[in-house]
Amino acid sequence: MLEWFNEHQTLLTWLSVISLVTFVVSLMALPWLVSLIPADYFQHQERQPAPLKKGHPVIRFLMLCGKNLLGLALLCGGILMLFLPGQGLLTIAVGLLLMDYPGKFSLERRIVGHPSILKGLNWLRRKRQQPPIEL
Repeated sequence: MLEWFNEHQTLLTWLSVISLVTFVVSLMALPWLVSLIPADYFQHQERQPAPLKKGHPVIRFLMLCGKNLLGLALLCGGILMLFLPGQGLLTIAVGLLLMDYPGKFSLERRIVGHPSILKGLNWLRRKRQQPPIEL
């Protein structure tokens, strides 16, 4: 085992750096992203259209790509944080909230309905002086 660590020292160094960067970025971005969720977002039976959908198609496309890339990065970072230090479940939840995919709204409602996830999201919202998410 010790021999394997010596042979793959560069890989382990890069994994450590990526883990640290993901941890720091998620700690900084997570409270801000959670504070952007409207408090009544989950009270509707169907997802309400975002104001972004009424904008210019090129700007909408660029924003959609950026939002999905950020969501994917948070999802991957959250999965890593399940095994490394960090708020893995909350990061996964926020990543899933950002991305667009079929069945997203029902999955979001199920995930946020979990008591520990809802408690964590509302704790982050309190730190940003935002009202709690209502189910």
